[in-house]
Amino acid sequence: MNAVQPLNEISQMLQQYTEAWVEAVSGFGVLRGDELMSRHTTLAVGGPARWFLRPKNRDALMAAMAAVPSDVEILPLGRGSNMLVPDGGFDGLVIDLSELNDFSFNGCVVSAGAGVRMGRFSRQCADHGLSGCEFMATVPGDVGGGVAMNAGCFAQQVSDSLTSIEVVLRSGELKEIDAADLNLVYRHATLPAQSLVVSATFELHPDNPDQIRERMRTMRSRRSATQPLSQPNCGSVFKNPEGDHAARLVEAAGLKGFQIGGARISSQHANFIVNEGEASSADIVALIRRAQRQVEADSGIKLEPEVRLVGEWL
Repeated sequence: MNAVQPLNEISQMLQQYTEAWVEAVSGFGVLRGDELMSRHTTLAVGGPARWFLRPKNRDALMAAMAAVPSDVEILPLGRGSNMLVPDGGFDGLVIDLSELNDFSFNGCVVSAGAGVRMGRFSRQCADHGLSGCEFMATVPGDVGGGVAMNAGCFAQQVSDSLTSIEVVLRSGELKEIDAADLNLVYRHATLPAQSLVVSATFELHPDNPDQIRERMRTMRSRRSATQPLSQPNCGSVFKNPEGDHAARLVEAAGLKGFQIGGARISSQHANFIVNEGEASSADIVALIRRAQRQVEADSGIKLEPEVRLVGEWL
């Protein structure tokens, strides 16, 4: 018996299986294969995603989720400001949610699609005289990602005003979840496995628009003065340990300005890693590991990454 024949038949079956769902999904938006993730992350690193889909609207996203086989891993993408994809790429489906960018205002209650930039969200709220999300003016991400990690700074965070979200489950079903059920703690929200946030609703409070904008300008000025915003970065690399600051610990370990390959711990802010132009994901992970080892050796504190490492890392 020729053992090659059954293997060939299995290969053909798998190929037909793949082609069937790819053909189904392609009708719901822009679908590309082998899309470099370095084009979609603020660190400008990352290898190719096997498939990349930008659904044209919420209904298309729900239909696409229902069509994708359960053994295909799904990765939601906003602006790519808090993720690190391996140089070898991501063997699954990346779903770009940028087309989910609708707004609605009802008094002090505001709803926004997952693809709305947080900077735009804060400006729209200021124009409506609504306060409580000024910090979003300084966060380089989208509402969906901000919810998923409970983003925050300047003593504010998403959970302060979030009331509910809508997610699309892996089955394609739309589900509403109260904020109280998300276990919103520092830089974390508990979401259903392999679900995607598609919208979020916030309850804000009225204030003078000019005063809101002034607070936003002050926050942006402080960030520009202390953080390397002119270079590719992913924002804060490590979570702040309780009662301390990751930047202080990394600097105390003597690593401010330390460089591996094309990646460097910023000389301006030690909790930022910047891409000097030719960095690889491996360079950045090596810096993260080095900082963790050195800080733990010096202080006994194990820094936990805030940046999300996705895919498979060796």
